[in-house]
Amino acid sequence: MGILFGPGGNSQSFYEAHKSSLDAPQWIRKQGLGAYEYQCVRGVNIGEAMAVKLGEEAVRNGIALSIHAPYYINFATSDPALLVKTKKHLLNSLRAARWMGATRVVFHPGAAGPDRVAALERAKEGVAQVIDQAADENLDDIVLAPETLGKMSYLGLLDEVLELCTLSPTMLPTIDFGHIHAITQGSLTDRQAYAAVLDRVVGRLGEERARRMHMHFSPVEFTAVGERKHWSIKDGYGPDFWPLAEELAERGYAPILICESKGTQAEDALTYQQTYYAAIGA
Repeated sequence: MGILFGPGGNSQSFYEAHKSSLDAPQWIRKQGLGAYEYQCVRGVNIGEAMAVKLGEEAVRNGIALSIHAPYYINFATSDPALLVKTKKHLLNSLRAARWMGATRVVFHPGAAGPDRVAALERAKEGVAQVIDQAADENLDDIVLAPETLGKMSYLGLLDEVLELCTLSPTMLPTIDFGHIHAITQGSLTDRQAYAAVLDRVVGRLGEERARRMHMHFSPVEFTAVGERKHWSIKDGYGPDFWPLAEELAERGYAPILICESKGTQAEDALTYQQTYYAAIGA
């Protein structure tokens, strides 16, 4: 299986003709894409019946599903009550993933606070507890995929995400290249820069996990403190996808790549897919 491209959530153009996300898998297939990241960022509000129907539509249309867990998650917290809520959010995301047949759950690790090292240790403890409970509920075949984030105030630097992924051999990193581009003040300008990111994943997690990692790619505006806003390709913001497409083509990697462009996530995902096909000479 090669790279699967798709949107995170629904494009504005989807809502011009449809109201329900149950229509999304067929719509995405008709766009020529192969993946869909269902958004639970404001909470896991989808019920079992709806999730099962969405999963059936995804299977019918050959769409690979993932879930983006709630933004409220903060595994770095020192507040026991907030940690309980955080674990509940992620476990509910895993349960919803099981209902719909999603194979991956993306989540933000949390806030960095004044001490990143201590925050990371707290996050590792909390995620490890979720891994144990997921196993108790037979949810441990669903991939937990912590995401690299775009501001220094968040826990989610590349090395922090890779450290979290050492908690379980089933975990995969979500490498958000727009976020990395933003937090490094526009460093992703050529193949060498992208290769350095991929090599760090390989060095920490091995080639097999690196080749099937989860990816986000979108144009991102940034300031001196990192990410400011996601945009569309037409708005002219970086990073440029072509160097990454060339690098992925040469390595033969087969990630799921989700586009989170503002309002044009499906259209931009298709552009990225076409760029990748050009890189492999298809």
